[in-house]
Amino acid sequence: MKKKTSVILLLNMLLTFFLFPVSSWAEAIETGSVDLAPNAKSAILLDADTGTVLYEKNAHDRLPPASITKIMTLLLVMEALEEEKIRLDEMVTASEHAASMGGSQIYLEAGEQMTVEDLLKGVALASGNDASVALAEKIAGSEEMFVQMMNKRAEELGMKNTHFANSNGLPAENHYSTAHDIALMSR
Repeated sequence: MKKKTSVILLLNMLLTFFLFPVSSWAEAIETGSVDLAPNAKSAILLDADTGTVLYEKNAHDRLPPASITKIMTLLLVMEALEEEKIRLDEMVTASEHAASMGGSQIYLEAGEQMTVEDLLKGVALASGNDASVALAEKIAGSEEMFVQMMNKRAEELGMKNTHFANSNGLPAENHYSTAHDIALMSR
């Protein structure tokens, strides 16, 4: 079944390419005559090299960023590694607070120790809310202090419609971003 679906998708893409050339797609996108994200509340497509916006749909609407929040968490962790504030082989002890996170998690127990590298994998691969908080606490001393760092970095990146309330994206009051701001952060 998967193979048949893949072949049908490939044929559809090839037919679309030959019947509707790339230049026509580019023109359709530029003129707004095609909606690349018909089911999305908000979307943006930009050139990664230049930052030029190629397509947008409600790109400045504030929405809950959910686990996309972890992009900022990972950015700050990578910057801390680059600045040698932490090391990949450094041990992190999970706090009660980190261990108490719900949702996606790697099931840390309070007092459990894990390396920064393994916690990074827990955030990036498992979207671990507990791993995000443990790393935040390691870098800033508390999640609250880390969230202040997140908001400061967002401001530095020009993310004008973003405010973080936690390091993992669990639903929280005053925790929002936009497709545009997420694109700036991701770039």
